[in-house]
Amino acid sequence: MDSPHIPAEHKIGLRRFIIASTMLFIVWLLLVGNLHWSEIVVGLIVAMLTAWLSSHHLRFLDDLIFNKATPWHVLRYLHVFFVALVRANFDMARRVLSPTLPINPAFVEVETHLKSSLGKLILANSITLTPGTLTVDVKGHYLQVHWVDSTPGTDLKHATQAIAESFERHLRELIQ
Repeated sequence: MDSPHIPAEHKIGLRRFIIASTMLFIVWLLLVGNLHWSEIVVGLIVAMLTAWLSSHHLRFLDDLIFNKATPWHVLRYLHVFFVALVRANFDMARRVLSPTLPINPAFVEVETHLKSSLGKLILANSITLTPGTLTVDVKGHYLQVHWVDSTPGTDLKHATQAIAESFERHLRELIQ
């Protein structure tokens, strides 16, 4: 329920604070590795203090979409990413173990329809983390990617489909 007496910028700031606190607390718990009450209390205090001190620098979090389906979309994105990661690792291992396989390294342009900087950042990192591709620059709606096996004459549409389309399709469900 919206409170009419709370200004919109305070609602956005509170949302950003909650997102940052939650993410920091989860990272804290993963790093600590136990659920002792003292670690939970200290983690909450540190996460909330850190989020409060840095929330004005975290405007990129405003682009995240949160609803009931968000956990499902995160799991689907992680599934797509891990499948791409495994396939790319096997492909690169095959290329390393079979030196007769030709490689055609090239820089290709990949088009993205993501509008937010956070979306482009996650897409670029997802591409870079899969072996055989490396995002070297982001210019507007285009990512410049070094691709280990680009067939000569690869056009923008083919490169976008091969490298980024599956990532981007799922990212649109998570980021504005």
